[in-house]
Amino acid sequence: MADRPDFGGGKGGEGGVTIIKRVKKGGEGHHGGAWKVAYADFVTAMMAFFLLLWLLNAVTEEQLNGIADYFTPIAASTRESGAGGMLGGLTLGEGASQSSTGQASAVVLPPPSIGSGGEDNSDPAEGQQDSEDEQDRAMEAREQKEFEQAATEIKKAISGIPELAPLASSLLIDNTPEGLRIQIVDQDQIDMFAPGSANLYPRAKELLAQIAKILKKLPNKISLSGHTDPSRNVDPTGYTNWELSSDRALATRRALIEGTMEDNQIQKVTGVADREPIDTQTPRSPRNRRVSIVVLKAEKIDSSQFDRLPRFLERANQPTPVQQETGEQLRSGRPGG
Repeated sequence: MADRPDFGGGKGGEGGVTIIKRVKKGGEGHHGGAWKVAYADFVTAMMAFFLLLWLLNAVTEEQLNGIADYFTPIAASTRESGAGGMLGGLTLGEGASQSSTGQASAVVLPPPSIGSGGEDNSDPAEGQQDSEDEQDRAMEAREQKEFEQAATEIKKAISGIPELAPLASSLLIDNTPEGLRIQIVDQDQIDMFAPGSANLYPRAKELLAQIAKILKKLPNKISLSGHTDPSRNVDPTGYTNWELSSDRALATRRALIEGTMEDNQIQKVTGVADREPIDTQTPRSPRNRRVSIVVLKAEKIDSSQFDRLPRFLERANQPTPVQQETGEQLRSGRPGG
């Protein structure tokens, strides 16, 4: 065998030089595009994250609850065996929808509170207002029915009493914005009060007693007003149509109370004199001499209002009735009505 050559130049290989050649593998360097895809995914994820944060901050708690309720299942299984899912470990073919060991509890969902645009479609204030409006309409309809029934009973009561037959034409009943209005007007030779005074004739007293028996059944308050014709006679003591109309309204109030109406049901008593005539073409028409009884609607009632008028009943006397064409004339120092 030939000897191995000595490359070191020394004995036993001492001091020899070993040459190692390394081969560098060239890469693509900055010319590669994989990092761009990763960076685009990162930017997209961050944009989605910040968009989610913005949406969570923009919507209200009620809207978030609506979104959560939208994804809530309608029925939740209480089955303990099986996979614990909606079918309880059974397939539709095995009768999972009619499983006897599992029970499905219904979950009642509220109506969706947000629309397609993300805005709240339901306004609690609007719902409450609608409910109040429905209650007001129902109360108004019930109240109107009670008014109609009261008017029917009053007419029936008068027709059933022969003594009140002459006053049937004196009774006027209609509806006003304030409520049910019952007017008792004078006719030719058929008066409620003695001329120039606040003394009721017996037939008028009986008529008011019949009206009181019917109106006291209603919970509504009562407003009374007295009216006269436009007599210009002036009493030397200053007693005018204002005092006379007030006295007649107060006399009507007393007759209603004597007819079993409660005093606290009467809300207001006023004297209007000749300021509100029925027959404007004939100022001295007996129809302008009247008393008005208004059954107030619920919204018109105000317990803090009550007009206390002076009582002049003792000053009135009992003059004889007069004819229509002359009107009520001054009797013993009293002006016409």
